[in-house]
Amino acid sequence: MSYTKFVASLARAKSGNINKIRISPSRCRSTVASPKSQEEKEPQRQLEGCTVVDAVPIELISQTKNAKDVRLKRVHIDFDNTEDAYKSKNNIELLRSLLVFNLCTIDILVEKNKELMELSKKLLGQRLFEKLMKMTFYGQFVAGEDHNAIKPLIRKNQAFGVGAVLDYSVEEDLTQEEAEKKEMDSCVSKAEKESPGAGHREKKYKAHRQFGDRRGGVISARTYFYADEAKCDNQMETFINCIKASGGASNDGFSAIKMTALGRPQFLLQFSEVLVKWRKFFNFLAEQQGKSDMTALEKRLELGQLKESLTQMGVAARDDIENWFTGEKLGLSGTIDLLDWNSLINDTTKMSNLLMVPNLETGQLESLSIKFSAEEESQMKRMLQRVDILAKHALENGVRLMVDAEQTYFQPAISRLTLEMQRKFNREKPVIFNTYQCYLKEAYDNVTLDVELSRREGWYFGAKLVRGAYMYQERARAQEIGYEDPINPDYEATNRMYHKCLEYVLEEIEHNRKANVMVATHNEDTVKFTLEKMNEMGLSPTENKVYFGQLLGMCDQISFPLGQAGFPVYKYVPYGPVNEVIPYLSRRAQENRGFMKGSQRERSLLWNELRRRFLGGQIFYKPVY
Repeated sequence: MSYTKFVASLARAKSGNINKIRISPSRCRSTVASPKSQEEKEPQRQLEGCTVVDAVPIELISQTKNAKDVRLKRVHIDFDNTEDAYKSKNNIELLRSLLVFNLCTIDILVEKNKELMELSKKLLGQRLFEKLMKMTFYGQFVAGEDHNAIKPLIRKNQAFGVGAVLDYSVEEDLTQEEAEKKEMDSCVSKAEKESPGAGHREKKYKAHRQFGDRRGGVISARTYFYADEAKCDNQMETFINCIKASGGASNDGFSAIKMTALGRPQFLLQFSEVLVKWRKFFNFLAEQQGKSDMTALEKRLELGQLKESLTQMGVAARDDIENWFTGEKLGLSGTIDLLDWNSLINDTTKMSNLLMVPNLETGQLESLSIKFSAEEESQMKRMLQRVDILAKHALENGVRLMVDAEQTYFQPAISRLTLEMQRKFNREKPVIFNTYQCYLKEAYDNVTLDVELSRREGWYFGAKLVRGAYMYQERARAQEIGYEDPINPDYEATNRMYHKCLEYVLEEIEHNRKANVMVATHNEDTVKFTLEKMNEMGLSPTENKVYFGQLLGMCDQISFPLGQAGFPVYKYVPYGPVNEVIPYLSRRAQENRGFMKGSQRERSLLWNELRRRFLGGQIFYKPVY
């Protein structure tokens, strides 16, 4: 179903009938990219935390896709080379980095950072406070106050091979009580408030006041709370300005958005529940056919058995079930996989009276909740219209749009809506990028399913891989409310998941140049792993299929050597007025506390570069570009 039809369906009449399924004639079967065997691959070099990517030069092929027709180019990337890492910084900037990073290791300063900033503002006055912040934390992690102020930094970074992902980082400074009230008001429908026990809702996908303040336990992600439609329009305009600024600043920029900034989160909660319940129902039917131990893509339901099971369970009349699986391609092979199954949702989730979900005990389709009001239906339609407008602006301005990941009770809907944007806007090039949180147990299934769908339908797959920003909050919520913890058991499991997802996407790029991935990480070992795999697969950095991303003010020893070696690398560049980005700066301090306590490496490299410059007489070093 096209994205346009998907959006339009949310505004259509409230008929409760399940329509005949429409299948795009472009859908076609393709084989799943299978990893090469160990015998087919060159022996992999063991990574043991060394400071250089490899003992021998990394071989990078040119832009030509056929590696046999080109001469290999050998390049060293040394993450210990402080001259390359910091050549874009003067000595004052290096000293500022050292000061900020050292302050971030002092527990009491970090824990009380907001209070200390407020006290400083009162004692110094607004003007001196802003000057102090620009000399320290703000200057380290924020590019400037507005579109014009950030241009010099963006131009300088570009001169040293590093691009920008613009991110307007202004947030409301709400109290916990204010945040909880806004969340409960926006995540619970009018009908649910009047009849709290009605509907068939799972507790994971319901709002809970004790977790209403979604900022709790979150370090590196902005948080938006719904107030009204006018505020969502204002936030959309902010994103549009950010997209235009990104397009004006470079020819290959990115911009980041969050779905929760664009509409009422009640829709994301309920649509997520629909998607998850339909997926669980598919797994239930697969288990009945003895296929429970297979991976998500391997599970294929025998169509005849499936129809019989659905009829016996009373899901619908036999004729209706036959109509569901009628289409040019659907079920033609005699089997149905999860991607085919997901396509059924297009016509069974058209707003309130069509938010139908299967009951695993009875097999019957049940309404997820009492019908939404006309205003709530309109709010949901406007949310998707805003998303569509942003995607069009990104396309017009030559900017790639990254949709940030959020909490697991919102994420299924966010990923599905992002997927619909990709189907529409990624036909000729990768414009829309989805974000995959690799600390989730289901991350690999999500990546492989979306890659396979892009293959079948012929559009460009775009992914940003992150470890994740909501771990502490997600664990606490799952434990207290009583559902399965969605997070991998430990950091090592998350690392393995990240590398597994990354290797799968890299292999897809190797076999089919229509996939693209942003390796968003501060983990040096993961960067080395990526470079090794690119080398083994003959993936050239000049093809612009594999990007690297780090936050502004962090891990320059990774970003700048990569950029100067020709790899597409980007800094997440926050900007906004000093007072309004204080919540962002507060989290940067908290994140750096763990980061800096866990490793002395970045501080040691900064000291080494300062020592090198002073001993070499470069006391007044100035970057040349």
